[in-house]
Amino acid sequence: MAQKNSISSKRFTVDRLLSKLGVASRSTSQDWVRAGRVQVNGRVIRDPATWVLWPKDALSVDDKPIQNSAKRFILFHKPKGVITTHSDEKDRKTIFDVLPTDLGYLHAVGRLDQATSGLLLLTNDSILSSYLTDPGHKVMRTYLVSVRGEFTEDQAKEATVGVVEEGERLQCHSVKIQKSSGRESHLEVVLVQGKNREIRRLFKALGHEVTRLRRIQYGPFKLEELPPGAWREIPIADVRKTLRLP
Repeated sequence: MAQKNSISSKRFTVDRLLSKLGVASRSTSQDWVRAGRVQVNGRVIRDPATWVLWPKDALSVDDKPIQNSAKRFILFHKPKGVITTHSDEKDRKTIFDVLPTDLGYLHAVGRLDQATSGLLLLTNDSILSSYLTDPGHKVMRTYLVSVRGEFTEDQAKEATVGVVEEGERLQCHSVKIQKSSGRESHLEVVLVQGKNREIRRLFKALGHEVTRLRRIQYGPFKLEELPPGAWREIPIADVRKTLRLP
């Protein structure tokens, strides 16, 4: 059972509460509730608008109690071949199969697709994750990208201007060519938005297949020498100070 205490309880819908606690996004929480994965005081609920008194009421997901735990912030080197989710209907390996279970209930700040490796931020602080993923804050993400074929300076300019694909503008903040040959080119790419598979889609539209993609920085947080599958924690107070948040 989740811990109860004498602190005054506040009223939330269960989907908003799960999001506020950093367990999952609101839309994911709604899916979990409808699938019967969420219990309030030991009773399965299926309406995301169900009201919960927190922390008075006991809340669990997949029979795992959810607690108002201390906020955490993790830098994780996501290996290639695992997906960024808590569970998968196809039974594919997820990042939470790699991470130790005693880290508690964390969610990813944005996603990296299965074929992409590199820096992934994890937290249970929904305010922090909302800040880092809000397009209005223009938090930069830096990637090392390998593509087939020779990538030119003219194409780099085109990538920063952007292309429209299926009604959506795909665009890099900057592209730095590190190596270019007829066989393969190596690039450093900076994005300010995290659209779904944006780099792969953008470079395909420019005529280049992405063969390797690794994120090395998200905002001020860097991958540095962290090996694949490894993680390190930054104290939440230091994170807020770095981001200049209260």
